[in-house]
Amino acid sequence: MSIKFVVRVLASVAVVGLLCFVCAAQEPASPSGADSAAQTTQSTQSTQDAQSTQATQSGSQDQKSTQTTPPKTNAGGQPVPLSNQQPKRILGVMPNYRAVSAGALPPPPTPKEAFKIATQNTFDYSSFIFVGITSFLAEATEAHPELGENGLPAFGRYYWRGFVDKTTGNYLVIFALPTVFHEDERYYAKGAGNGSILKRGVYAASRILITPDYHGHDTFNTSEVLGRAMAQGISASYYPSGDRTAGALAVKFGWAMGRDALTNVFREFWPDIAVHVLHRHP
Repeated sequence: MSIKFVVRVLASVAVVGLLCFVCAAQEPASPSGADSAAQTTQSTQSTQDAQSTQATQSGSQDQKSTQTTPPKTNAGGQPVPLSNQQPKRILGVMPNYRAVSAGALPPPPTPKEAFKIATQNTFDYSSFIFVGITSFLAEATEAHPELGENGLPAFGRYYWRGFVDKTTGNYLVIFALPTVFHEDERYYAKGAGNGSILKRGVYAASRILITPDYHGHDTFNTSEVLGRAMAQGISASYYPSGDRTAGALAVKFGWAMGRDALTNVFREFWPDIAVHVLHRHP
């Protein structure tokens, strides 16, 4: 089982990486030279106009109404540098609604906002694609032999279970449990200039265990840990009996936690990759 698990992980990383670079090659290059200078001037003027408009508005309600997703403004209402901004989608494919740009200080998400983020992550078009990829890999490596081998019927059995796994995990980790425990499950990026690569990488990976509460204080990430554990417990009701053992559920739990940690690391360094490697805005 361990060999199949390793094969699945390596194959998943290879396929996702290939898709990402294909999408990157198709994206238009970012403006440079005079165009970049003009864009900077326009951005500065837009920022000044936005601040002037904001000064005429009232309090927190207006701040919420102008908040972007992912949040990209600091406590003073000023946008963070482009090189540290988190996009809504990475490479136009991977949904990134849970990220907060480095330096941004948004208010805690309301239950409605948390529900919206969970829904966006679950039913985004890319979710159906990636569940299809992971289902194909799981079937090819016979991760669950009782579900069948090869063919469309077996793929369908893998697919619907994979999609239910993703849906259950998202709504527990992003919406339900954070609302109960008053935790902010968004990823707050550190950004370039805020520590070494190692420090930023460790910070990003550790967010599966540490997250801010509604008061901005770091706390144990109960929503992530308990939510992933509950999702695995629920999955025992629709997976074959051979996958309901404590060992099998522990492996799936570890994979889910590791995937979330790697996703955070990718979020953290994506602006650096976009600016310094692909020479475009995040």
